[in-house]
Amino acid sequence: MAEHTDPGAGQPQDVPQQVDVDPGVILERLDTWLDGGMRLLPNILLALVVLALFYGIGALSRRLIRRQGHRRGRDNLGEVLGGFVKWVVILLGFLLAATIVIPSLKPGDLIAGLGVGSVAIGFAFKDILQNWLAGLLILLRQPFNIRDQIEVNGHEGTVERIETRATIIKTHDGRRIVIPNSDIYTNAVLVKTAYEDRRSQYDIGIGYEDDIDQACELLKDAVTRLEGVKAEPAVQALPWDLAASWVTIRVCWWTGSRQSEVTRVHSAVVRTIKLTLEQANVDMPGETRLCLLQHQTGSADGDRQASPREPSSSAPLSSDPSSTEKPGSK
Repeated sequence: MAEHTDPGAGQPQDVPQQVDVDPGVILERLDTWLDGGMRLLPNILLALVVLALFYGIGALSRRLIRRQGHRRGRDNLGEVLGGFVKWVVILLGFLLAATIVIPSLKPGDLIAGLGVGSVAIGFAFKDILQNWLAGLLILLRQPFNIRDQIEVNGHEGTVERIETRATIIKTHDGRRIVIPNSDIYTNAVLVKTAYEDRRSQYDIGIGYEDDIDQACELLKDAVTRLEGVKAEPAVQALPWDLAASWVTIRVCWWTGSRQSEVTRVHSAVVRTIKLTLEQANVDMPGETRLCLLQHQTGSADGDRQASPREPSSSAPLSSDPSSTEKPGSK
């Protein structure tokens, strides 16, 4: 080994561009670390006991909060809030254990370090934290509950559960939709089962020659007798529009708010409306369209500027064959 001894200092000095290995220095450093670890061993054991104690307190707190949530019928809130309290307690225990192991470490320094770290973590996990906070606010404010039927951003279904990141919805056709909580919290949500009853409506057209009042009474009585239609509020049949070929009557009725009941009654109402009007000989006209045909003659056919399109001078069309003149009949 290439070492150079300074007579004034009495200590070996490093030689440039060479690796200096001194086993004595390594052993001395290891001995120092071992002595420090032995001195800190009681503190480390005490810190582990404190950390285990806080972990048990956090787990017990979570269990108690979940039990209270289940007792009040708010299982999702108890799950999310219980998990949050558990990790807060564990974090406090970790901070206390750190101050026990390193007595020179001040709680204020730890809090300041956590403040800087929380900013970095917030930027890194912004979406996750945003969805978690939105989920907690949804559970606290309860704009809708589990098993409610809602519609948000064009998605419609039954709420199965509200998790820390997203809300799980089962659609009416048996599919699952996972919607981030932040989308639900910041957008309009239509809660279709917020109230016990829901109103439905259907428009039907009758002929201009038919009696409007009679048709309205017939439809009102027929729909009222259907199973599943609420007696209060009463069924309504109202003249609603004067269209080109028919008079529109709007029929309104109330049912339960569940989608299965709404769909079943709506199908029965449409069937009943058709049969009732047919039995009463009330006309249900379809859409009428008028098609005009133009005929061009002469040498300038196809030239819009030379020969503008005009109706031909032929005899008008008639639905009566006897009114049509044949050539040479005179």
